[in-house]
Amino acid sequence: MKMKKIYKILLLIAVCIIAVSGCKKEDKVSGTRIYYTDSEGVSLVEKGTRIKGKTKKAQINYVLGKVQKNTDNINYRSAFVKGVKIKNWSLHSKNLTVDFNRAYQKLSVTEEIVLRASVVQSLGQIDGVDTVLFTIEGEPLEDQNGQEIGYMQPSDFVQNTGSSLHAYQNETFLLYYGNKKGTRLVKEKVNVRYSSSVSREKALVEQLIKGPDSDNESAVLPEGTKVLSVSVKDHICYVNLDAGFLDTTNVINPEVPVYAIVNSIVDGSAISRVQILIDGKTDITYMGKINLEKPLSRNPNIVEGE
Repeated sequence: MKMKKIYKILLLIAVCIIAVSGCKKEDKVSGTRIYYTDSEGVSLVEKGTRIKGKTKKAQINYVLGKVQKNTDNINYRSAFVKGVKIKNWSLHSKNLTVDFNRAYQKLSVTEEIVLRASVVQSLGQIDGVDTVLFTIEGEPLEDQNGQEIGYMQPSDFVQNTGSSLHAYQNETFLLYYGNKKGTRLVKEKVNVRYSSSVSREKALVEQLIKGPDSDNESAVLPEGTKVLSVSVKDHICYVNLDAGFLDTTNVINPEVPVYAIVNSIVDGSAISRVQILIDGKTDITYMGKINLEKPLSRNPNIVEGE
């Protein structure tokens, strides 16, 4: 009887050791994923992997090879459809550019969004790759309206994993535009319909660029401004704009465009501060008056009625 008890105890210990070992093994791959599409081609499926390669070049090549290779599983497959290929890529200051052949332009709306999400999500896990830019034969990728997609980050897509990536959502934004004179900010509630493949913060900034519908308010950002990337980390939102933001032709008060972005993003969210970058740089003093080197907090003093 005693031997049986001892045997049972030893067996239990062995099972526990195997279970713990199995958990540790799983933990090693849980943080690294390759993103595929489901059998219907409308949402992402993530699969654990270990990114191979000691150099950045080797790691990027490994991930790009995995996302392009089809699988034997009937429940998920590569988001790359027949004919679409990556020609080359280049990495500069943590910004990765991936160049595709012309076949990319033949993708349907759904196929294109899913493929984009698959590549960006997968590559974004590599240490040293902060943003990803798609080009077609050297030309920047554009959306259906002819606007450049610009630099993308995993945060632009992460909320959509496991759900339809071509869906749209409606939301009421509290935005800040300029008053008629352009000297102070005024609040306006705006109903915005935007793609679920775009983060809320990026959609908000893009709406500010479009300008107000009312004649009682004035635009706060130059019409040609492009949003390169928007990301959130530790309650700070990083808004990376191109040099178009520095066009001060119609700017009367330098605080208006800067805090239109900051106040609009902070209001109604868990974000506490906003860091504005211009082409990835922060060592800029906007119009010689506002230092953009550090994240900025909401400014109520420039808002009418506050």
